Amino acid sequence: MNEDPIQRAIDVKARHEADLMRKANVLSVGVGYREKRGRLTDEVVLVVSVTHKVPHSKLLPQDVVPPVIEGIPVDVRETGTMWAL
Repeated sequence: MNEDPIQRAIDVKARHEADLMRKANVLSVGVGYREKRGRLTDEVVLVVSVTHKVPHSKLLPQDVVPPVIEGIPVDVRETGTMWAL
């Protein structure tokens, strides 16, 4: 029996969210669909929101967000700085 891809991504997020949140520029971690060229696809991913994207060469190794975690693809999205209202 295949596991629901959204539930699997939620489970992976729960196990890795704290580590991802410690990385430079990371603002939030969620589950959603990959965004390609401004459009959502049907691929379930971990969505990691960052203040701004930085080339890997400019990041410390511990601050690089991996492209896949436990088989779940990761979509890094630049959101800018967020402010609580």
